[in-house]
Amino acid sequence: MARVRVFLAVLFLLFTSSPVHGADNGSDSVLESVPDLEKAMYLNLKSYPCVRLLNLSGEIGCSNPGNDKISAPIVRLKSGTIRLARPSTVLLQEEQMRDFFLRVSGDLEFSKNVAGVLVEPSETVNMSSGFSPADKFPQSAFAPYSNTSYEWNLPGSGIMWNKYDFPVFLLAEESISTLKEIVGERNEASPENVAEFDLVMQTTKLGTHDSETCLKEQTCLPLGGYSVWSSLPPINISSTVTKPIVFAVASFDSASFFRDRSLGADSPISGLIALLTAVDALSHVNHLKNLKKQLVFAVLTGEAWGYLGSRQFLQELDLGSDSIRGLSSSMIEQIVEIGSVGQSLGKGGTLFYAHAGGESSGTKVILKALEDASESLGSDNVKVKKASSMNPGIPPSSLMAFLRKNTSASGIVLGDFDSAFSNKFYHSHLDNASNIKTSSVAAAAALVARALYIIANGDATLDLMALNDIKVNVSLVEELVGCLVTCEPGLSCELVGRYISPSNADCPSHYVGVFQDTPSASQKPSYVDDTSRFLWNFLADMTSATRDGTDSCTGDCSNVGDVCIGSETEGGGKCVISTTRYVPAYSTRLKYENNIWHVLPANPSDPMESVDPVWTESYWNTIGLRVYKVESPLYDRLVLAGGVFVTFASYLAVVIARTQLAKVVKRD
Repeated sequence: MARVRVFLAVLFLLFTSSPVHGADNGSDSVLESVPDLEKAMYLNLKSYPCVRLLNLSGEIGCSNPGNDKISAPIVRLKSGTIRLARPSTVLLQEEQMRDFFLRVSGDLEFSKNVAGVLVEPSETVNMSSGFSPADKFPQSAFAPYSNTSYEWNLPGSGIMWNKYDFPVFLLAEESISTLKEIVGERNEASPENVAEFDLVMQTTKLGTHDSETCLKEQTCLPLGGYSVWSSLPPINISSTVTKPIVFAVASFDSASFFRDRSLGADSPISGLIALLTAVDALSHVNHLKNLKKQLVFAVLTGEAWGYLGSRQFLQELDLGSDSIRGLSSSMIEQIVEIGSVGQSLGKGGTLFYAHAGGESSGTKVILKALEDASESLGSDNVKVKKASSMNPGIPPSSLMAFLRKNTSASGIVLGDFDSAFSNKFYHSHLDNASNIKTSSVAAAAALVARALYIIANGDATLDLMALNDIKVNVSLVEELVGCLVTCEPGLSCELVGRYISPSNADCPSHYVGVFQDTPSASQKPSYVDDTSRFLWNFLADMTSATRDGTDSCTGDCSNVGDVCIGSETEGGGKCVISTTRYVPAYSTRLKYENNIWHVLPANPSDPMESVDPVWTESYWNTIGLRVYKVESPLYDRLVLAGGVFVTFASYLAVVIARTQLAKVVKRD
């Protein structure tokens, strides 16, 4: 239908002697070419797609069912009981998403007439019960305990894990008013609004409907990216660290029903910001080399998709890879993970919960350090409490991977919740900057910084003056929130600009993405996303020691153990002493060989590999959404009747004219 309309428009342009003015969109510009006319006829809408993802057992997400674009009239969903008489594009509000997609999955008669879905953001979100498309126990298969029916995520509906054979787009805010203008209220004689979707995934074309077959046919890529670790103070990478390691960790990838709207402000970015701010605070402490334990920080990606980052990190440790040179798994004594910490501000101050992974002596040391850190903050009123013993174990977290690897590992997860997530928008596009409080994140950063110092001090006499001097930069928290979870300024912020030149100026998104590199031990991977590059530079800077006469650089540094930070910025970067490394993050069941990814059999000694879904994302050509108008059948009938009338009248006029002309000729 769309091609026919463009063809007729071309004929119209060819046979029209004067320029034509656009009327559909109210434009007064002159249409002098086919592209001008097509632009006037079609309206492209900025939007965010739900895309097709695959695992070893099948598919989830959204895609056109065939190889062609889809065009269908737009119908606004006004009630949950609406029936569709023909294939239609359903326009619905955010509040209607959960019930609509649950109905689609359970009502085949209804779903067969859903040609596509447009989700309209609400100006004011009224979801007191929350909205989470994730499961009630996210990634329960990786839990180090048997009670996997426990509900950590109460609003969880699980709709993001289903397969939908139709395209779904979340409209950008700037597209809402435009769509409202052209949709409005229709009557039988008014033009019909049609949405045209271009969401053709490569796996649909070639019929490769699981990760193993699509990797073999090269129609998809594995999910993954690069994690980053750093140590404070820097360690000698030419030998293995001899001090026990205090391992502080946070993750920085999120998930959402819509791939490019995965901000994850509370889960997990609030924890990431708290850790980065704590590192900054600790970097100003003198004589860290005198501490009995070594501080190591890791920020992991891929955790929302089978704990890719933590599991690959552990495998790299086992293999002794160059990416973790200087570390040893046997030297990791305590693990402190900072989870969601953006919502713990209350009337009486802030209260955080420590979820303990067992009752080992090392875990008790962490809990005692948190309590001492809380007391040292005094009037700041930052409290910490051990999570309820009625919980089945630790909540979904990277620590699960460490405990599955080593059941005797000592660790805790610090969060803003006790028995269920405080975040009502877990793994949702609604988990944005308005869902966190910077004062809560700053309080968590202060608590973590002091607790890490106390743990690293070991059994030595604690320097209370040094402890009380550890203060967090609240302005840094606010700056990081602006950079990582808001569109303005987003990654165009000044802080990020000190280190890198972002490749994507749009709103930040913390979807893990696909692993586009060839796996190697090189610390100069060919493709690293903006967030990972910023985190590498930031941590390298915060944990660095400078030499006298620091060299400027644009790449490598001449001294062993030096790294170049800020090399992408105008004027180049500088060489500093820092132990900061990239670590690849992708499924441990994948191997890259002969330019193709291969799925390996599950390692029987690794219980996590047997439940690893091996997530991949399908290739596509283009993803787009546009709308146009089609006249109603009544209008078409009127045009036809008018055409017949004009034709008959013209014929009659010709006959009468010829008769009169014949009479005139005879007289002459």
